[in-house]
Amino acid sequence: MKKIRIWFLIAALTLSLLHGPECSMMVVQAADLEIETPHAVVMEVSTGTVLYEKGADEGVHPASVTKIMTVLLIFEAIEKGELALTDEVTTSAYAKSMGGSQVYLETGEVQTVKTLLKCILIASGNDAAVTMAEAISGTEEAFVERMNEKAAELGMENTHFVDCCGLTESTEHYISARDVAIMSRELLYRYPEVTEYSEIWMEDITHETAQGSSVFTLSNTNKLLRAYDGCDGLKTGSTSYAKYCLSATAQRDGIRLISVVLTAPDTKTRFAEAAQLLNYGFASCSIYYDEDPPAPTQISIKGTIQEKFTVCPDGEFSYLSTTGEDFTLIENYYEWDEDIAAPLEKGDQVGEYVYTLDGKIIGSVPIVLAEDAPRAGYLDYLHRAWEKWTL
Repeated sequence: MKKIRIWFLIAALTLSLLHGPECSMMVVQAADLEIETPHAVVMEVSTGTVLYEKGADEGVHPASVTKIMTVLLIFEAIEKGELALTDEVTTSAYAKSMGGSQVYLETGEVQTVKTLLKCILIASGNDAAVTMAEAISGTEEAFVERMNEKAAELGMENTHFVDCCGLTESTEHYISARDVAIMSRELLYRYPEVTEYSEIWMEDITHETAQGSSVFTLSNTNKLLRAYDGCDGLKTGSTSYAKYCLSATAQRDGIRLISVVLTAPDTKTRFAEAAQLLNYGFASCSIYYDEDPPAPTQISIKGTIQEKFTVCPDGEFSYLSTTGEDFTLIENYYEWDEDIAAPLEKGDQVGEYVYTLDGKIIGSVPIVLAEDAPRAGYLDYLHRAWEKWTL
């Protein structure tokens, strides 16, 4: 029966590829989903809504899915100006000594941050991950502290990292399926350019060492890239201890989903059930984006002599529905704070742009000042009176 179920899932995945989104959207309801994987989550990225979960909060070993946090911290370092994609990084003897999946960096070998990102996301290079950890924090241990701090910051309650690549078999290295989805969403939401690396199927890099120059081909470990419409990432993982893990992401019709499977019994089940879960997610939700957001407008502020100040929305609005609601019934309006008075600074919130659906509030976007609004003093009022009197 186990073999029959696996082959059925593989057949369903193949049909998805052959017949496109229309066929693959014909999936069962959540109550009827039967997956062998013990720990799974499907999450929509723009809202963070969990559409399906199974054993979602049990901490288990994630193998190389660990590297999602490593990549997140690399992109954060780039954003902060601590690194640049063109920076050159030197591989240490310790980084070279990593076992498991690797890209065979040599001690003293120099590669750019951009190349090392590809080595991590395409080929899951443990040596590349440790090289980048040392470049950012000095040692892998210090970098792992940073990983755990970031996990706590994101509210990943069932996570603890011991290394930066998932090579360890320590029971102290664990994460839940929900937490994998949380860190995957953070990476995709803040740094969507990550898919420019994770979607690469195969690419050559060049090793320049004391022994000379040689070409090494990076091959992607995520087979869904070629078997699932819209898939462009994110990270696989497997060890005998962790079994088979995957955080997959795909985008269709403006909706991006994350499908997490941990401790799957084999690689075929891992990919087939991740695809099945993505199919369920795409079939069960629709998303509304405000394509005509509020334009900058002007308001009066008490305690100033300037007549009007410019305000604008802080962010975009989206709403995820899992019940097939009619988005044409969405309406919106401004709701201003009761007492808007100076002094205020650029970026201070002065109200909200509220969205309703069939009379019920479904969300809002903050309205903030686009300029400073200083409090007017006695001399300001005197100067204004003089100007009016001399007109």
